[in-house]
Amino acid sequence: MASDYNANTGQYNSIGFWPTGATVLSAQANYDFFTKTTTYKSHVTDALNTAFSVNAHYDPFGYNDDAMWWATAAYYAYRAYGDTNLLNHAIDVWTRVSAFQITSAEAASGTVPGKSFTIQGTCDGASMVGGVFWRPVADDTASTLSPLGTLFMALSAYLAQQSGSATYQNAATAAGNWIKNANKNAAGLVLDTIHPNDCSRSPADWLFTYNSGKATNVAAAGMKNAPWQGSNGVITEGASPNSNGDGVYFKSVWVRALNELFRANNDQSGIAILAHSYIDVQYNAVLELAANGSTYSSSWPGPPQGFTGWGQAAALDVLVSAITPTLSPGLGSVCRMGVANRAAIYIHS
Repeated sequence: MASDYNANTGQYNSIGFWPTGATVLSAQANYDFFTKTTTYKSHVTDALNTAFSVNAHYDPFGYNDDAMWWATAAYYAYRAYGDTNLLNHAIDVWTRVSAFQITSAEAASGTVPGKSFTIQGTCDGASMVGGVFWRPVADDTASTLSPLGTLFMALSAYLAQQSGSATYQNAATAAGNWIKNANKNAAGLVLDTIHPNDCSRSPADWLFTYNSGKATNVAAAGMKNAPWQGSNGVITEGASPNSNGDGVYFKSVWVRALNELFRANNDQSGIAILAHSYIDVQYNAVLELAANGSTYSSSWPGPPQGFTGWGQAAALDVLVSAITPTLSPGLGSVCRMGVANRAAIYIHS
């Protein structure tokens, strides 16, 4: 993928803006964090700084979720390298997006600063407090989104852990409560969208992997009983051998979120064992069903195919997440030979 990188924009041309931050740069930073190396420090730092310099708040297109993917990548890079400039990028984006999280006062009054329409304080009996608007523009009524809510919740939690600030902790709690109370189905799977101006929703079958990885009970439901995987547990979502598309990358974000969940519960607890085993299933599928040498199909159940940038990028989080248990005590005693080397060789290709 190295030849696909555009140093003038900080992104990979064949996969586009948000997936560069959401998959490749995040995975490269996490590889260094997990292996305690600086193999990708120069590249990741340069890419994140370049993108921030040419796109204010990491937001060239006016979508809060695009900005949050890059802000989260910047936090991962800060975590790996201790670069406070990258931490400040993440804080900058968080500060901007936090203005579009619905507060108790806004839900009560029905008005949101920066929005030119009124909102409903509750939808289907559940409070809209904590939901985050998709776009930072006045007249866009489209939605509070679960993927944005989970992104905002996760970055808020990371910043709370880093700083000890109750501001970040309260924002994370509010976002989590909104997802839990207002935007899950009866099976415990996270739904996609609520439009707070009229409480209309996305279709009930809009169920995507990346909505569900940030909370323990939701993640458990997503690993055990979800429409995005086959009976063997291999994720089928985002199989796109002939064209790039957003759905290709959802599953890699899901795997990375499960790995963070595993790291936070790295013991013999049920959720840790489940996450560890689920990542194993995807890792084995990518290597045994989707691989053609060091080329990977975006269809993890197979068959293998020729090189595509999106297939490579989608596989990257699986290969990097598989490193974590080999470096950890307890469950990590289950060692996968050569995992770190395989991921490093892949990233350089």
